[in-house]
Amino acid sequence: MPAFRPVTVAGAGNPVRVAHSMADEPEMAVREVMRALDLPDLAGVILFCSSRYPIDALGPALAMRANGHVIIACTSSGEITPQGLAEGSLTAIGFPASDFRFDALCLDNISQNSAAETHDAVRRLAVEAETEGRARWGHCHHAGIFLIDGLSAQEELLTLTIQNALGQVPLVGGSSGDSLVFRETFVFHQSHFRRDAAVVAMLSSRRPLHVFRAQHFRPGPARMVITGADPTARIVHEINAEPAAEEYARLIGSRVADLTPALFASHPPIVRIGGEYYARSIRAANPDGSLTFYGAIDEGVVMTLGHTGDIVASLEALFAELEVQVGGIDRVLAFDCVLNGLEIRQRQLAETVSRLYARSRVVGFNTYGEQVRTLHMNQTFSGLAIGRG
Repeated sequence: MPAFRPVTVAGAGNPVRVAHSMADEPEMAVREVMRALDLPDLAGVILFCSSRYPIDALGPALAMRANGHVIIACTSSGEITPQGLAEGSLTAIGFPASDFRFDALCLDNISQNSAAETHDAVRRLAVEAETEGRARWGHCHHAGIFLIDGLSAQEELLTLTIQNALGQVPLVGGSSGDSLVFRETFVFHQSHFRRDAAVVAMLSSRRPLHVFRAQHFRPGPARMVITGADPTARIVHEINAEPAAEEYARLIGSRVADLTPALFASHPPIVRIGGEYYARSIRAANPDGSLTFYGAIDEGVVMTLGHTGDIVASLEALFAELEVQVGGIDRVLAFDCVLNGLEIRQRQLAETVSRLYARSRVVGFNTYGEQVRTLHMNQTFSGLAIGRG
């Protein structure tokens, strides 16, 4: 299938470019996408790569195009293409050099990460972006974009460290995926795909940039207290002093044997922080009766069970608000939890949501977690709205 040509947005002088390919062969997919984006005119590119593509072939194909251009990428558990929801694609967003500045740094060996060194490196990136942006445009907007190995379990510490280094510049991003296999997840920076790594990029523009977070679940009455946990491994052994999987299944009216990612998506445990609710989503039910979570969890945490609201109405309201925030949307760069994608398909809303995403000019990927400012979260639809300028 051919790549889709960049979509022109009415009123935009030089619109953000998007493209995707469903080609089976990695080199062909990269060639189609890069041809559609018109790479020489871009300040940088972000790609979302289906985990079906072998990275030993996809990596060199991307590296060949990185000469003189900033290219970052990650593996995904589903993509949001210019035509809506997809699985198995190579999807990209490119930022025209006329209106944007884009630079990135890679953090390797993040499990051995030095918070001080990371802070200093990100701070230098932010200062350089501000200095060059002011020199070029006088006044400009900035956003930090974050891609991280989705199986690294390092999101909480790195997100906090990076946002502190960015200061007033908001951070948004996602954890790379591998289509719920939970074996290998990667990020790419310039030359090759990497595990145990993260990429931080600074996007600067004279156009409005607005970071957002949205979710469609509401708190319910069921109360859950974590009474036994291994925080390092993100494993909960006991809920309400009962075996975790057994108690969770009882609260949602199911059996342990029937627990699946689809059920986890429909019944997210949520916590209240600073007056707002955040999901602490479950990744898997384990043979020993424990539950593995996507994010940090510890003993003493009090949770309730979330209930799904109107997904479509929530998204429509969000996009209407974003239109106002940025004075007309050129593109929405989205980081959408893989569990949201599961629930959308389970409720037979995929076609409706796909049309809504395409109409609202959304591009992005399904994540193993979303990062907004200082927080690592799950089951959110988060991202960056880019104005027409």
